[in-house]
Amino acid sequence: MKNLTKFRWRILLPVLGGLLGTGGCSKESAGGSDSSAAAGGTIKVGEFASLTGKEAAFGQSSHKGTVLAIEQINAAGGVLGKKIELITEDNQTKAGESATIVRKLISRDRVVAVLGEVATGRSLEAAPICQQNKIPMISPSSTNPKVTEQGDYIFRVCFTDPFQGKLLSEFALKTLKLRKVAILSDVASPYSVGLAQYFKEPFVTAGGTIVAEQKFSSGDKDFNAQLTAIKATNPDGIFVPCYYTEAGLIALQARQLGIDVPMFGGDGWEAPELIQIGGQALKNTYYSTHFSSVKDTPEGQKFVKAYRAKYNGETPDSMAALGYDSALVLADAIKRAGTTEGPKLRDALAQTDFVGATGRTKLNASRDAPKTAVIVTVENGQFKFLQDVQP
Repeated sequence: MKNLTKFRWRILLPVLGGLLGTGGCSKESAGGSDSSAAAGGTIKVGEFASLTGKEAAFGQSSHKGTVLAIEQINAAGGVLGKKIELITEDNQTKAGESATIVRKLISRDRVVAVLGEVATGRSLEAAPICQQNKIPMISPSSTNPKVTEQGDYIFRVCFTDPFQGKLLSEFALKTLKLRKVAILSDVASPYSVGLAQYFKEPFVTAGGTIVAEQKFSSGDKDFNAQLTAIKATNPDGIFVPCYYTEAGLIALQARQLGIDVPMFGGDGWEAPELIQIGGQALKNTYYSTHFSSVKDTPEGQKFVKAYRAKYNGETPDSMAALGYDSALVLADAIKRAGTTEGPKLRDALAQTDFVGATGRTKLNASRDAPKTAVIVTVENGQFKFLQDVQP
């Protein structure tokens, strides 16, 4: 794929008919001043995502869901009588790039809101900039609580890690019947460090024992030393809160060392590349996530059908579904606010109660979305839905 930081993707899709209603045109814009973002012929929305780099599967899935939503919104005539223009930039999974991109989206492109990112670390780069400029930002799937703690212009459409960590501790204790667990986490990832802690505390409180805690850094490829140390503690299972790029390698190397106990993680495992990397080593592994394509809800199945039709039969994952919902939530808030002016759009987003592909997004006082999670396992080289977990 080309280096997408050299240019921007602008997506402005034609009118096809009937999803969202329209309202009166507004001449107000983000930050309270009249700008081309709202005063022109389109409503400009920025998106930053990892479209290339080692975590590109996240960004590409989220972006595909976002594009589908924008297409459907514009097919209904847009919002406030205008189409949405999506301006997408690639951060290449590089530290520091998201901050640069978001500054450009706000100062040069005059976007009224920003969608992104999947990864917590990159959302934390962008959030303070959006907050300072009074530009609402919606993360599709950054689960660390620190993201929305950056300020009242920062939102998410997914559950948070305290909920995810607790549900994984209960799953380990009650379903997998584990009592002695080792943790292998990524010290360079705020997501991994946070989820490890949010798992550990309820697990120990409920009577479990952490027999080992080993560390690595993002981008590492050899985990044999850490896994050998873990094996010596004879755990019942291993908790691996990291992203799919390392999770697949860890599973592969653990099985090569003769470690056959259950391994499990969070939504960072969610990507087809997990199976490409880990293969048969992923037998007896599990992870929590936000969405399953087999869940039988009208909104979920409508999304799956539309996604498959647009992307040549491809089945959407959680990141795609959350990207889709983040764009729909933004459009719904603009419609209710009757304007794209920053403070009013912020207030409308804070009152969000919207049913989408991933279920009901009803934001709480922290601008987080308590939602049902799902547990997924891997069988015969395929992801398989295991169970729902209610918030």
